[in-house]
Amino acid sequence: MALGGGIISNVLLGIYPPVNLTYLPYPLTAIAAGVATFVFYRFFNNVGKPLIYADAVGLGAFSASGASLAYSVSHNPLLVTLVGAITAVGGGVVRDLLANEIPMVLTREFYATAAIIGSLTYFMLRLIGLGDSTSALVSMIATIALRFIAVRFRWELPRRIISESAGYMER
Repeated sequence: MALGGGIISNVLLGIYPPVNLTYLPYPLTAIAAGVATFVFYRFFNNVGKPLIYADAVGLGAFSASGASLAYSVSHNPLLVTLVGAITAVGGGVVRDLLANEIPMVLTREFYATAAIIGSLTYFMLRLIGLGDSTSALVSMIATIALRFIAVRFRWELPRRIISESAGYMER
């Protein structure tokens, strides 16, 4: 679901049809990445940590771009923060649900939290007067750094929150 988060964000912001479905380079890149993953599955299956770190870069880029897009529509801090995070993690949530798995963002990993903090960082930087490019770059770096640190030090979300979320899903 490489394009899922962007599609969800576009729909939430009232952008129809979603850009990921009309701007050809986006779906073509996703298709090429899918084919490459299929062809080189054995290689990708054994890369472990480097793939986790590459994913962190994507998390930072997508949260910053989503926050930037939301800010161009409205200067509402909740909208900017949530749309940034949804852009970054929405596709993975859809993928996990379609695979009948609990979405990774509801597990113990410090993942979506990094995207939320990064998106909020974008908003705060714009609020103090920094431009879009600088805010997006700093936001991206902040998100990536948080995710790298979380992986390195094995940060986890509090267990009580996780067990409550899982219990809610079972009802």
